[in-house]
Amino acid sequence: MKRTERVFGLHAVRSLLERNPARISLLLALETRSDARMDEILALAETANVPVRRVARQELDERVPGVTHQGVLAETGGAPGLGEHDLPAFIESLERPPFLLILDSVQDPHNLGACLRSADAAGVDAVIIPKDKSAPLNATVRKVACGAAETIPVVRVTNLARTLRAVRDAGVWIYGAAGEAETSLYDTDLSGPLALVLGGEGKGLRRLTREHCDGLLSIPLAGSVSSLNVSVATGICLFEAQRQRRTK
Repeated sequence: MKRTERVFGLHAVRSLLERNPARISLLLALETRSDARMDEILALAETANVPVRRVARQELDERVPGVTHQGVLAETGGAPGLGEHDLPAFIESLERPPFLLILDSVQDPHNLGACLRSADAAGVDAVIIPKDKSAPLNATVRKVACGAAETIPVVRVTNLARTLRAVRDAGVWIYGAAGEAETSLYDTDLSGPLALVLGGEGKGLRRLTREHCDGLLSIPLAGSVSSLNVSVATGICLFEAQRQRRTK
């Protein structure tokens, strides 16, 4: 049975319409909303021949309860993406040094969505997450990601340790972020084939994940706090890597 997923929010739905409208089976729009942003979405849907139905707020609220849908929702046939067995060939096909983000057990959908948004903005080629002990790519993740979940490949893998070995075998250096690491993020060469690994809320990187990293690095903290939220740390690490890669 084909899996249906829901993308909601003005920015996320517009991004999907611009980049991959063929995924949308039905667009639901609030019948009482008429403004420039909604008109733009409806025009994009018309151009792409996406079916549109104007509905009451109650129907939208029932389809995505407890969230702010902004009056628009797209039903899709499920998220496209790379399979874990496709990863080595994908890495080899890249025309520049690979730039990967690996998230080890990020379970809060808001954090996962924020990480995807930062990854897209920093030019990451793909994001790798485990199938277990990780937030699913649900509507909340897509809303927070502001369209990034529709543009960046997300690879859900069964065995993260095995995937780390495959990434390393493909010639990619793997660095894990750990607060206690003696090596600073800013003293590490991140300009070559790179995978940055960040751990989940609370416990950080799991032991087996650490063992498969080529090195551990930390973000120097000058204030009184001892740690950062995983999505904040992800943004800092990714954009330091982007800075170095642009310089080189």
